[in-house]
Amino acid sequence: MAPSFLTHRPTKIVLVGLNYRDHAKELGMPLPAEPILFMKPVTALIGPEESIIYPSQATRVDYEAELAVIVKDVCKDIEPEEVIEHVEGFTCLNDVTARDIQKRDVQWTRAKSFDTFCPIGPEIVTNVEPNNLKIQSFLNGELRQDSNTANFIFSMEELVSFISHVMTLTPGDIIATGTPGGIGAMNRGDTIEIRIEGIGTLRNYVG
Repeated sequence: MAPSFLTHRPTKIVLVGLNYRDHAKELGMPLPAEPILFMKPVTALIGPEESIIYPSQATRVDYEAELAVIVKDVCKDIEPEEVIEHVEGFTCLNDVTARDIQKRDVQWTRAKSFDTFCPIGPEIVTNVEPNNLKIQSFLNGELRQDSNTANFIFSMEELVSFISHVMTLTPGDIIATGTPGGIGAMNRGDTIEIRIEGIGTLRNYVG
């Protein structure tokens, strides 16, 4: 169920793979020439303080701290300089991933799409600079990811523009901007927190 703080129920969640320089370095991969896109179903959405359900078919489930963009209105084929006019605001997102399934399947749909695999929150904010925000994750209170969106390969505006040239964006749609280095596994009973400067803390529990 979509969290109550969302003004509109999204029609889609669009995510970007490999959009931090530190994450590419961690993986030993070259910087992509253009954004790598994938999607999650809206049935994956949960809000703050809710539980991420560990699938019985998975043996490793990872956290991925991300800045999310909430789309304000219908837009298509917009240029980067037009993007901010179509943004309602920003929030935290955890791109939960069944890593073992991702490796087996090669493509990412099943690994990213389980129910509860897209926590977002705690609220939508507008008065932040999306391309210069401290972003962190904490697993059971221990710092795991520590970066800044200044390490984006593609800026927020470039990403939204690129996606809008692929598909029509509608009110409430969610765009996640990639995760920095330091991703890792969660276990049942863990608490995972995503913290982004100026936005707050998204806290969830692994069940």
